[in-house]
Amino acid sequence: MRQDRGMQQPRDFSLYGAVDLGARQAAAQRRQQVARSTGAAPDSSGSPRDAAGDSSGDFVIDVTEQTFNQDVALRSRTVPVIVDLWAEWCEPCKQLSPVLEKLAQEAGGAWVLARIDVDANPRLAQAFQAQSIPMVVAIIGGQMVDAFLGAMPEAQVRQWLTQVLEVADQLGVSAAAAADARGGADASGLDGEGDEDEDDLPPGPLRDARDAMERGDFDAAAAVLEKTLADVPGDTLAKSWLAQVNVMRRVNDYDVTTITREAAQRPNDPAVQIKVADLELATGRKEEAFARLLGVIKRTSGDDRNTARLHLLELFEIFPPGDPEVKAARQRLSSLLF
Repeated sequence: MRQDRGMQQPRDFSLYGAVDLGARQAAAQRRQQVARSTGAAPDSSGSPRDAAGDSSGDFVIDVTEQTFNQDVALRSRTVPVIVDLWAEWCEPCKQLSPVLEKLAQEAGGAWVLARIDVDANPRLAQAFQAQSIPMVVAIIGGQMVDAFLGAMPEAQVRQWLTQVLEVADQLGVSAAAAADARGGADASGLDGEGDEDEDDLPPGPLRDARDAMERGDFDAAAAVLEKTLADVPGDTLAKSWLAQVNVMRRVNDYDVTTITREAAQRPNDPAVQIKVADLELATGRKEEAFARLLGVIKRTSGDDRNTARLHLLELFEIFPPGDPEVKAARQRLSSLLF
């Protein structure tokens, strides 16, 4: 990746943001509590983080493909998350990362810095469409609202962060808003992130599914949810959760580069286009995922059309029925079929 500087256009970037099983978020919170109680030292990988010394609690975190959803997408619902995409070989990264860590510590929780090693997490680099590093992205409420490329001076970074926090305030995603949410949540038995704590689920299949999700055992979660639906076919929550789990299981096995290349070569192949739609949905681009499958439905017929249609309906299950983008896609689907 070459070094460059510029601004990225805002775009949606909420990984599985429509339905939150809560398990990944709860796991992240427990890891953070353990780190605070044990006084865990920062990593010793020789990364730019070392140059800045020990980070301040939860204000600077290292994120992987496995932890991105809870540590970035979900967390960004209550506090702005600044993502720093870097690599060990990147000299400009070694200039910028310590600046970001310093500013994160100074901010004292007004925003969180999430560091992603692009070499260790290539899928995340692809999801961010990172053509050069360092790349710094602001995510608020599960959406990518702004970004810049290159090692900007500290003064310019401060100015950029000021603009990001202004947007966060307008969207109601800020440290003050999070504190207000915690006040209300504590009184009602909800956790500090504003989502239901895992203990709010009574023992039973949904609790088992959540536990399996927390372990990263998507197959076990799917088995529990499938049995639940066999027993109670009308359980809409279990159906929604299962649709999301199935997306997670599929994308974990995808080769992004190969799938993207094949999709460009075979635009009317539903099997390939379905995989790209899964990836688009997984990276928060649900409008693009819906549009892709609707395009296949429009251009094909017979079994190919039906395969794309059924997959689109499965993706709809992930979201609330009143979701405006789902409603729009359903209307478009009806017009194509009838």
